[in-house]
Amino acid sequence: MGYVASGLSLGINKNRVEVVLLKPMPQSKKEIKSFLGFARYYRQHIKDFASIERPLYKLCDKDAVFEITVDRVRAFESLRQALTTSPLLLITEFKLPFKLYIDTSGDGLGAALHQVQTIKDKPVEGPICFISRQIKPTEARYGESKMELLCLFWDLEKLNYFLEGCAFEVITDCTSVK
Repeated sequence: MGYVASGLSLGINKNRVEVVLLKPMPQSKKEIKSFLGFARYYRQHIKDFASIERPLYKLCDKDAVFEITVDRVRAFESLRQALTTSPLLLITEFKLPFKLYIDTSGDGLGAALHQVQTIKDKPVEGPICFISRQIKPTEARYGESKMELLCLFWDLEKLNYFLEGCAFEVITDCTSVK
C-alpha cells in the first residue's frame, strides 16, 4: 500500500510521499488534519514524531485559532523532510535480542527499538520501529528520573508484542534509571 518491502527491510513508498512534497503549507485546519493523518500513517519510521508534529497538532484543537507561525512552518517542513529521509526498518527477527533506546524531552516520550542483524555477513544495527507521544499536562511536572521511568513503562507497554519473551537491553541517558 504505502510501503516498499524487501526481504530484509520495510521502507516508505517514495511515490506516495512525492505528492505531499509538492503541496504548500496547509492553509486551514482541515488541510492540517489531512497532512497529519498522512504523516501519522508513517510515524513508526520517524524518530520523535510526536515532538515534531506538536505545533501542528495544537492547531487541531476545537478552540484553536488558525495561525501560521514560524514554529508551525518549521514543524511542517521537518515532517516533510522526515518522510523523505526516513530510515528503512529492519524486518524483525524474534530469535535475536533487541535494543530499546528510550528518551524524554520537555514535551514528549519516545523510543527507538533496534536489533543487530547479520546482513551480507556483517553485523548491522538498525531500527525496527520508532514510537513517541506527547506528554500530558500532569506529567509535565515530573522530575527527570520519574519522566524517564514513565517513558520506559510506556515504551514497554507499547512494544509488548515485540519484547514479550525476548531478550532486550534498555539504553537510556538518565543515570538514575540505569
